[in-house]
Amino acid sequence: MNYTDLTTLGIALGLGLLVGLQRQKTDHQMAGVRTFTLISILGVIAGFLTREYDNAFILPVLGLSIAAMLMMANYIKIKKFDKPDVGQTTEVAALLMFAIGAYLVVGSQLIGVLVGASMAVLLYLKHHLHEFIERLSHKDLSAIMTLAGISLIILPILPNETYGPLDVLNPQNIWLMVTLIVGISVIGYFIYKVVGKKAGIISNGILGGLISSTATTVSYARKTKEAQNISKLAVFVITTASAISMVRVLIEIGVVVPEKLGQIILPIAAEIVIVSILCVIIFYLINKNNSDNEMPEPSNPAQFKSALLFGLLYGFILLAVAFTKQQFGNNALYIVSIISGLTDVDAITLSLSQMMKDGRLQTELGWKLILLASISNLVFKGIMAIVLGAKEIVKWIVVVFGVAIVSGLLIIWLWPQSWHF
Repeated sequence: MNYTDLTTLGIALGLGLLVGLQRQKTDHQMAGVRTFTLISILGVIAGFLTREYDNAFILPVLGLSIAAMLMMANYIKIKKFDKPDVGQTTEVAALLMFAIGAYLVVGSQLIGVLVGASMAVLLYLKHHLHEFIERLSHKDLSAIMTLAGISLIILPILPNETYGPLDVLNPQNIWLMVTLIVGISVIGYFIYKVVGKKAGIISNGILGGLISSTATTVSYARKTKEAQNISKLAVFVITTASAISMVRVLIEIGVVVPEKLGQIILPIAAEIVIVSILCVIIFYLINKNNSDNEMPEPSNPAQFKSALLFGLLYGFILLAVAFTKQQFGNNALYIVSIISGLTDVDAITLSLSQMMKDGRLQTELGWKLILLASISNLVFKGIMAIVLGAKEIVKWIVVVFGVAIVSGLLIIWLWPQSWHF
């Protein structure tokens, strides 16, 4: 007895019941739980017959037969009802269920299960998806299309070769980093769209860090000019966003150079813990009446112009780091990290991570430069908050950011080389 075939039949039976259950729950008269289960099993049997008799015509003939029956059922429905439902979702789902059943035999069972389960979830989420799409604004749609263009159109056609001086400029690699940063920002943006404006101050800080900690700093610092009694709340959100931006740094390192994440994660995580403790302290000092402040509406996180500028900045920093290391040695890289961190910590993080991956930069020096860039970015955001915010915010920013900056510098200076995974 072939237990593999029995397992395949069992999987097809389960997937057919799952999809059919969803369709019947929607009161669809075309096909329900029994029909979808039978179609799924028919697909498996068609796969068995194709394999047994080595005949490539069995599958398409049976597939066309199911398509013909669905067409006939639709024709009868149109004739019988005055206002028939002419949607094609169930029909396409039935054909896909047949194809999945066959693919369980002739292809990968894992892919078959993933596609079948994903189809059931997609069918179930119909109303939620429609509501979400109806709420999309022009800005939201622009973000989705821009991300699709950046990742699915531009990225695949770029050459995967190094060009230019110092042999560090790889167009596809540079644009992959652009896609990563834009993708993280878009995810944060749509989380904001889902949870809404009144997400709570903790969520505001987290989402601000995912979308843009710098933009969050500017927005909340300006809010303190309008309402000076929210100074501590603004400092909390700004600090939380800064902590999340450091988590972003770890995510970026993990994506670019995962094999060395164990050597990098502890010192940066230590700084994140220190900043998080500061967030907790501020949180318990916040007046309860100020906990319902809204997060400012973020701008479109996926703009082609911004993506292009980031790509150029990333490429420039790659060149600057490689040139500085070659001409002036490792110590000069600290200055590059400080200057780059003032403008964009993501670009310098990705540049240094890429150099560590290629073996052109030691991991021990790499994490120090990345953490120094993050500290430099903290200095920049602290200055912006002081300049743009009310006077009441100054002492809080100086104390909180001062502790975070000094702690980071001490970690860079005193962290033992042997403390890593």
